[in-house]
Amino acid sequence: MSSPPKPASTLALFSWAMYDWANSSYAAVIQTFVFAAYFTRQIAVDQTVGTAQWGNTISLAGLLVALGGPMLGALADQTGRRKPVLAFFSLLCIVTTSLLWYVRPGNDSVTMALLLVGIGTVGFEFAGIYYNAMLPDLAPADRLGRWSGWGWGLGYLGGLACLVVALLVFIDGDPAGFGLDREGAEHVRATFPLVAVWFLLFSLPLFLFTPDRPPTGLAWGPAVRGGLRQLLDSARHIRQYRHIVRFLIARMFYVDGLATVFAFGGVYAAGTFDMSARQVLLFGIGLNITAGLGAGSFALLDDRVGAKTTILISLVGLLLSGIMIMLVTSPRLFWLFGLLLGLFVGPAQASGRSYLARVAPPALRNEMFGLFAFSGKATAFAGPLLVGWLTYLSGSQRLGMSSILLFFVIGFLLMSGVPTDRPVSGGR
Repeated sequence: MSSPPKPASTLALFSWAMYDWANSSYAAVIQTFVFAAYFTRQIAVDQTVGTAQWGNTISLAGLLVALGGPMLGALADQTGRRKPVLAFFSLLCIVTTSLLWYVRPGNDSVTMALLLVGIGTVGFEFAGIYYNAMLPDLAPADRLGRWSGWGWGLGYLGGLACLVVALLVFIDGDPAGFGLDREGAEHVRATFPLVAVWFLLFSLPLFLFTPDRPPTGLAWGPAVRGGLRQLLDSARHIRQYRHIVRFLIARMFYVDGLATVFAFGGVYAAGTFDMSARQVLLFGIGLNITAGLGAGSFALLDDRVGAKTTILISLVGLLLSGIMIMLVTSPRLFWLFGLLLGLFVGPAQASGRSYLARVAPPALRNEMFGLFAFSGKATAFAGPLLVGWLTYLSGSQRLGMSSILLFFVIGFLLMSGVPTDRPVSGGR
């Protein structure tokens, strides 16, 4: 297998980070703030049933990613190149997102809406596996924390920018100027093709300017067999790196909590605080501002004190602000603590990526990132499923959402026992 490329240029790294700017439009508009609220308010039978349906769909998509991610990662190790598979899954997400335009208000659109979101989410997450795994080959070891954090920060700014365009041009703009009909929610539905164009346009720099590993020359048959052998070999050798195993388990919990926050943020704001589509969108813009500031500012802290400490600080901030969000009844206080929570979201995510990049032995790095993807999705169904069913059984979104805090507590306790991120020698 060919050796990894040398650290990339600033242009190549910035182009890599621009993919985060591109795909965050999907996370912000579709998964969190606009389509999620649109589905529960105008497509599902009622908001309680809609919340359960949304949770089941996101859970199933996460389960598929957990099952397929490690194999796809091992297959990419065998074939060498990541860009072709990254492009395929990106386009899968882009195409299904553009088709959401045809999801009209009414119960007849439930199946179509959930199917398109489910497929799009699988494409979005599979693409992220290859995107994240590219970083250790691009950035020097002493700058992994900042580029990981800056990538997340740029992603939040991209989500923010797309939300602003959606708000000014379609939600608050003059739909009649585009021939759009408010009665058919076309001013809201138009934001979905906007995301598809945004994703496609801003992901191009990565494919044009960021280097990829050279192909190994293996045909698909031998590559698949080699990938299966690699997975078995990884399972055998992973026991030698118990500190990494503990980290992946801790991450499994706190990332599940973060993913559930994103999946249900817009739903909770609309249902519990009766926010309109415009208000949910404005809250999403504010949340992306604070999340981007947090990810960017904590990136330098990561390189100074280590990823473990950065993650623990972030989890404390998430837990305290999350408790207040569950307790307050005033929309104004919900805004305050919701924006505060955003400061700690990005660092918790970005520092997980830099932690593994630092502690994984070079010979095992790509395999570890396959397990990294698995740890982010192995229990991804649990959070949305728990929130969805608790909401359905209790009839209370507040009670359902409070279960997210448990994931942050468990993640913090497990992460406390993980060694400080120092380079690990060895490998096979």
